[in-house]
Amino acid sequence: MAHPIKQFLADSELLLNAVGEGIYGFDLDGNAVFINPAAERMTGWKAKHLLGKNIHKYHHHSHADGSDYPAEECNIYNTMRDGIERKITHEVFWRQDGTSFPVEYTSTPVHKDGKLIGAVAVFRDVSQQRETDQALRDALKTVQQLTEKLQAENTYLQAEINEGWADSGLVGKTDCFKQMLSQIELVGQTDSTVLILGENGTGKEVIARNLHQLSARCHSPLVKVNCAAFTASLLESELFGYEKGAFTGANETRKGRFELAHKGTLFLDEVGELPLEAQSKLLRVLQEREFERVGGNQTIAVDIRIIAATNQNLLKMVEQGKFRMDLYYRLNVFPIEVPALRQRIEDIPALAKSILHQLNQKLHKQVEGINNRSLDKLMRYNWPGNIRELQNILEREMILSTGKILHIKQNFNISKNVPNITKVPLAEIEKRYILEVLSECRWRIGGEQGAAQILGMPDSTLRSRMKKLNISRN
Repeated sequence: MAHPIKQFLADSELLLNAVGEGIYGFDLDGNAVFINPAAERMTGWKAKHLLGKNIHKYHHHSHADGSDYPAEECNIYNTMRDGIERKITHEVFWRQDGTSFPVEYTSTPVHKDGKLIGAVAVFRDVSQQRETDQALRDALKTVQQLTEKLQAENTYLQAEINEGWADSGLVGKTDCFKQMLSQIELVGQTDSTVLILGENGTGKEVIARNLHQLSARCHSPLVKVNCAAFTASLLESELFGYEKGAFTGANETRKGRFELAHKGTLFLDEVGELPLEAQSKLLRVLQEREFERVGGNQTIAVDIRIIAATNQNLLKMVEQGKFRMDLYYRLNVFPIEVPALRQRIEDIPALAKSILHQLNQKLHKQVEGINNRSLDKLMRYNWPGNIRELQNILEREMILSTGKILHIKQNFNISKNVPNITKVPLAEIEKRYILEVLSECRWRIGGEQGAAQILGMPDSTLRSRMKKLNISRN
């Protein structure tokens, strides 16, 4: 007499053989009493090989990672024991050729006259579904990464677009200026590290931007870091980024400037202001070109070009123990010295013309030029604040002007013999100028009407210069 579960399945054999899902029928001893053609196709095991046998050891003996899957833990066999239906989505079946495939299956108890007589397992191969799901997850991850990159690049792009002096710093015909241009053209097309040296306001950032545009990395971002604007701890998270939960306030994972500059250029402005602790961490990344985010343990490799700039004598700082020698030589691969504006007075007419063009767009004016008397006044001034000071003066004068020809009304401490002024120590000239601006601003440093904005520098940089020049309010 046929086993009850076998007879039960035989009554529906035509239907069960026609479906696309694999079907196994088991008696209470766990032996296979029915196997449909779909199950044979998916597993490679023919019915004649498995009928009457405990087939767990044939197709269900191991987990996906190859670890042992004891029969007493098998979800299908447990249904035969307790009569509870189970739906499983995270296991694999093994084929006759030794390969496996992911399955989703339902293990359903079969009762007759209120008595449990066996179980039926209905399964399907979900390989294609898993591949599609993984491809979708990979695509979504790629989209997310591209979105983050575009957002980050857009932030820096907007900063570059909003910069009012994109080209004005590279205007001139004096020998010292043309020599600098030739250096920029030579090194700009390479990946060499460049150290830009020059006083405040000489246009070091403009040079960095042009070096980037001349390089093969011009279609990737130029990311700027103002090294004077952060403490050692904050600089680390700015440069390397941080993981969610790395510290109080880290509510999401954030990429650092190194990561944002991947395939592009990282501009380290005011690198001489780096504290020694930050210098050590920066050196390691420059040497290895890899780092970990703050609070993370995953090593991130980057492909970047380094451009650094400073108004300080780094070699002297090395001798004083304020700047690491190994970092100095790592940065000083190709130094470019930017001449001060007093060294290129003859370039002032061309510079002023370029600046007026920029200001006409910014201020919606139509100023055509500067009268000769005003131009002469500009060329007899010593310009301790360099091009940035010239920009600020022309902008203030244009705001006040209503005509097409600009008349400079501001009074300068002008000497008829400019070369004699250069005999005064530069630090003393800078100190006098800062004191004059601070006095006009009633010693207000920050804000829209503060001295830092007039001088064209961050608040932190002005405070640093005041400390260095021993400037304090009496």
